[in-house]
Order: sequence, then C-alpha cells, then structure tokens
Amino acid sequence: MQKKLVIVCLLNFLVAALMGLALRYSFIESIGLNYRYLTHAHSHVAMLGWVYLMLFVCIVHYFIPEKKPIYNRLFWLTQFAVIGMMLSFPFQGYGVVSITFSTLHILCSYYFVYLIWKHHKTTSKATALLLKASLLFMLLSTLGVWCLGPAVGLMGKASAFYQIAIQFFLHFQFNGWFLISALAILFHLLNIEYSKTIKRFFYLLIISTILTVALPIQWFAPHNILLWINGIGTIFQLITLFYFLKIFRLNKVILSKNEFKLTNYLLYFAVFCYSLKIVLQGLTLIPELASNAYQHRNFVIGFIHLLMLGVISGFLFSFILKKELVNTSRTLYLGIYSFLLGFILTEIVLFIQGYYFYFGKGLLPNYYLLLFIFSILMPLGILLLLLNMTSHKSNPIKKPPQLK
Repeated sequence: MQKKLVIVCLLNFLVAALMGLALRYSFIESIGLNYRYLTHAHSHVAMLGWVYLMLFVCIVHYFIPEKKPIYNRLFWLTQFAVIGMMLSFPFQGYGVVSITFSTLHILCSYYFVYLIWKHHKTTSKATALLLKASLLFMLLSTLGVWCLGPAVGLMGKASAFYQIAIQFFLHFQFNGWFLISALAILFHLLNIEYSKTIKRFFYLLIISTILTVALPIQWFAPHNILLWINGIGTIFQLITLFYFLKIFRLNKVILSKNEFKLTNYLLYFAVFCYSLKIVLQGLTLIPELASNAYQHRNFVIGFIHLLMLGVISGFLFSFILKKELVNTSRTLYLGIYSFLLGFILTEIVLFIQGYYFYFGKGLLPNYYLLLFIFSILMPLGILLLLLNMTSHKSNPIKKPPQLK
C-alpha cells in the first residue's frame, strides 16, 4: 500500500473534519461562510476524498496483483476532482464549477469500476461476490445524481423527486458501495472461504440493501407499502447481522495472531458500530419512528456519522495499520484514541439532543459548545496520525500484522 496515497486520503479527511468543526462553531459565532455551501463541501470531501479514495487504495492494493500505472494516474485525476470540489463548494454550493468537478469524479469512478472488474484477482468466491456487488451499487447510486438535473428543471429543488434522487444516491453509496466494499476487504484479510453461511449472508445483505431504500423514499412520498417494504428489508438486515457475527466469531482466532493489538481493537470497534447501526435501523420497524425519523436532524446526523465514522472509517483505519505505514509511537495511539473519543462523545451528545427534541424537552444545556469542543478531538486525531506517518521513522512495526 503506497504511503503517499494514504497520506493524501488522510489529508482529505483532515480538511473534511476541519470543515465539520467550522460548521459546529458557526452555531456559536459567525464564520462568514454560507452554512449550506460549507455543508456540501464537508460531505463531498469526506465521502469522495476520504472514503472513496481510501477504498480505491485498499482495493487496488489487495485485489490487483499487477500494479499498472493507470491506477496511479486515475487516483491523481480523481484527487484533482476532489480538490476542485473542496475549493468550489464552500463559495458557490452546487454551481457550474463544483458540478463540473463532481461530474469528473463520477466519470473517474466509472473507469475505476471497469478497471477493477477487469483486473481484480482473488481466490475467495465470497470476497469476489462482495467486491463486485459493491461496484454495482456504486454504479446504481449514480443514477440518483443524473436525476438531479431533470428534477430541478421539471419540479425544482423543493420537489419530492429532487429529494428522493439525493436519498437514492446516498443510500446506495453508504450502504452499498462504501459498506460492502469495506466488508469485501475485511473478508479478504480474514481469508474467509465461501460456504452456506456466507451465501445466506451475501444474498440477504444485497436484498436488504435494495429494500431499505424504501424508507428514505417514504419520507418524501409517503405510502404504507413503502413502510412494509422497508420493514421486510430491515428484518433481513437483522438476520444478516446474525450471520455476520457468526462468521466474524468463527474467524476471530485469526485476529489473535495479529501482533499489533490496536488493529484488533479498531476492527472490534467497527464491528460493534456496524451491529449498533443495524440494531438502530431495526427501530424503523415501528411505523411512527420510521415516518418521523427524518424530521429529527440530530438522529439523522448521528446515524450518518455512526456509519461513516464508526463503521467505515473504523475499518479503514484498521486496514491502514496493517502495513508498514505507521510507527508504534505515542502519536499513533493518541491519534487513534483522540479520534475515537471525539466520535463517541459527539454521538452521545447528538443522540441525547435528539431524544430531548423528540420528547419536547428543548435544547440540552451548552449543546452547541459541547458539540464543538468534543468535535475538536477528531481532526486532532487525524492530524496526529498524519504526523506519525510522515515524521516518525524510528521503531517501525518490524513485522507487518497479517490477518491471513
């Protein structure tokens, strides 16, 4: 795994985290920037600059045995698109420049899917199925993006069509492309072979991912049938959790051979967050909660951060620690623990405030200040990890931890 590419991904993550910190400070003092525009910048850099590109690096490293120069060129072209969005979204939101760079990123992702589909190699059928499914979900998600133009032209940004197109994109990016590709890498590292349990897990995972898009659609086009579809998908997802934990438990003996325990802790943390994410989705089996969840922004943001920061970033950090990229110095531990502590504390505050709003108890005392202070820990953690990777060359991990 090329260290310089991982550093670029982490720099993107740091910028996204600082944007998120600025967004939270804006509720305390004015920052002189359009809140909505900065939100667009924060989400695009986090999704496409950190998660997408880090998955790009991991997939090429683990599944492309013959490293072709085209992958490096494609990475830097995609990074160019990310920088364009990073610099344009804060000042114009969805405008000509930002949309141009967003379109370039989508076209790069299409070429990435073509290359990986053509060149990938794995001895495990389970891993191959997950990897291909994640790539197909990435392609499927972009249908939502291409619908945005017609939606604005025909009905406007306030229309249900426009909102559904956005939710379609986000659902299949987060739950399809990001999550399933991270699971594909995890299964590869655990050297999991195809079996009846894997088969059931895989097909239930795919079906539940497709069915649960009914919930965000129902928020803007209410219909009881959509609640029923989401309910079926949610039940399937709870069953996938049972199979996933069974698979993970049977293979955790491989983790015990890992000499670098921080990697194991991150994996267990990501698995815990993944389990919590599915359990929380199980609450949407209650019709009232399913219909009203979107109205409570704290719950929505908390859930998105649980998936993006707890589950996916948890897995990605553990993948980074698997190679000779970091040193076992204090900055590494401080960086990881600072990030995790910031994530946990902000999640607690978000969900407590969501509880207050849901039951009409008003605003949590010092809510915005607490959220800002706890949020400082996340960019601080990322910065310390970057410093570890770029500055500390002594005491490297002599034997890279392997899960195989």
